[in-house]
Amino acid sequence: MEIFLIKLAQLILALSILILLHEGGHFFFAKLFGVRVEKFYMFFDWKFSLFKYKPKNSDTEYGIGWIPLGGYCKISGMIDESFDTEQMKRPAQPWEFRTKPAWQRLLIMIGGVLVNFLLALFIYSMILFYWGDTYIPVKDMTLGMKFNQEAKSYGFKDGDILIGTEKSAFKEFSANLYRDISEAKRVDIIRDGKPMSITLPGELNMLNMIKADPAFVRPLMPAVVDSVLPGTPAAQIGMQKGDKILALNGAPIDSYNEFTDQLGRRMDLLLTAKTAADSLKARTVVLVFGNDARTDTTTVTLTPELKLGFAIQSLADLYKPTTVEYGFFESFPAGIKYGLGVLSSYVDDLKYVFTAEGAKSLGGFGTIGNLFPAEWDWFVFWKMTAFLSIILAFMNILPIPALDGGHVLFLLYEMITRRKPSEEFMIRAEYVGFGIVLLLLIVANLNDILRSLGIM
Repeated sequence: MEIFLIKLAQLILALSILILLHEGGHFFFAKLFGVRVEKFYMFFDWKFSLFKYKPKNSDTEYGIGWIPLGGYCKISGMIDESFDTEQMKRPAQPWEFRTKPAWQRLLIMIGGVLVNFLLALFIYSMILFYWGDTYIPVKDMTLGMKFNQEAKSYGFKDGDILIGTEKSAFKEFSANLYRDISEAKRVDIIRDGKPMSITLPGELNMLNMIKADPAFVRPLMPAVVDSVLPGTPAAQIGMQKGDKILALNGAPIDSYNEFTDQLGRRMDLLLTAKTAADSLKARTVVLVFGNDARTDTTTVTLTPELKLGFAIQSLADLYKPTTVEYGFFESFPAGIKYGLGVLSSYVDDLKYVFTAEGAKSLGGFGTIGNLFPAEWDWFVFWKMTAFLSIILAFMNILPIPALDGGHVLFLLYEMITRRKPSEEFMIRAEYVGFGIVLLLLIVANLNDILRSLGIM
């Protein structure tokens, strides 16, 4: 429960910052051009609000709604998610959105997206200034990688050290590495101390590479015990720091990756178990482990989660991380470059959304919340907030009615043709766009529910 609350608190704080500043962008330009803002709300206040306040001599009511799905800035004389059609039937007033020049209305509409985009670049810059850029270069992972059968069919072998592609060298092990390999026609590696290259088709499916079980490529981790948890099966069979896992149920274990793969196969058996005896059978394994002085073979019953109860060294323990530090002014171009790279990668990956597997990968608030760590970590928090700000900016500028991008599309049409879409058309478009957004929210959050139930 504590972990859930910590993740929830981080999610709410991040979304609150992003929503406030997004709506603040609309608010700023509206006030700049003399447009009246009737409501400025964090979250939606359908039927009632948790808090509201209207300063004396102010036209704006500030408040907090009870539906945490976003927020809104109700601008006079504008067809928006409030669907206030009565206002549009009255004569236009000089303080209304609809009476302003198209270029001013355009700036008001892109104000939120602009603020979110600039915020993301600023946060990335400050992260680089305060924490620097710490990573483990892929070329320094001298134990190499562990590959699945698909990767091996292209010529990769366990232990290969990845260097780069025909486009650029690999930086760190992340989603970008998968992306680079998926688009590469040549991957440069070091095998047994000798440089060589692997030829690829240049159009692999990155989503399938990541979601494959086991994944296309992972850092090879030694199956060497670093610590044993007391009271666990590992402690009961006398496992010690420095022991190496040699075999599981007769299958040789060459790495911790292989060990977890074998346990994954046991999990398949456990999930199909119909009786307690079947479950016990799936959890019982024959383990061979030891060190230079001894080798033990024993039968052990794993925990219900198929855990043995030992830990191995992390990547940061195996390899020395590299840290690049930035001065205050240096951090801004670096942060802008980093943010643009994140945006480019996100846009590039959207093509997978239109596949069956990609649709299943859509996630709602549960998925977003799980991106935050179980312990409060300001570095991860700000990095996630910047990432969400980039996503919010991009998603809002999509040409979908009810989103900022839909309004921008109609404004551009007006500026080019000198013809304004009818109010009836705008209202219908708003309903259609709102329906599309609502449908996407339902699908994304339904996916979260199905995943939590183990159905998907």
